Amino acid sequence: MRAEDVDGVVEVSLAADALFAEAGVELPPDDPREMLDQVERVLVAVDGTEVVGLAATVTLDGAVHLEQLAVHPRYGRRGIGGALLEAVCVGAAGVGRTRVSLTTFRDLPWNAPWYGRRGFTVLPRPGWGPELARQWEDEERAGILVRPRVVMVRDLVPSP
Repeated sequence: MRAEDVDGVVEVSLAADALFAEAGVELPPDDPREMLDQVERVLVAVDGTEVVGLAATVTLDGAVHLEQLAVHPRYGRRGIGGALLEAVCVGAAGVGRTRVSLTTFRDLPWNAPWYGRRGFTVLPRPGWGPELARQWEDEERAGILVRPRVVMVRDLVPSP
């Protein structure tokens, strides 16, 4: 992400959040700029000069953790989210990481089922490290746990 992409990333994040409201999920209001201040890396997908998708990551317990994956609804169902997710996984393996983790809604079709089709599996609580547990608790305090959520992981083979 470049500095000039920030406004577009914010717009994509807010537009993607609207899909949750349409599905009856009331998320607490948030400012995507706060998320951007806390993540380590943001990959963006662009159409010309317009930001159409993003993947924001941090490191938790030595694994890459997908903090947010969002595609602007106008660009949905074109493979952009899948391409961003693969870029995160390839990048993580390229720096020697063996896992990508995330938290997501269990029952929304574009959440846990979508990640499951891309190689992610549910990680039961006993497998969580302390930083991932703290992430879950932070999301709970923020009011994100308005529907059943899960932690999912995809194991990676690090690149040489």
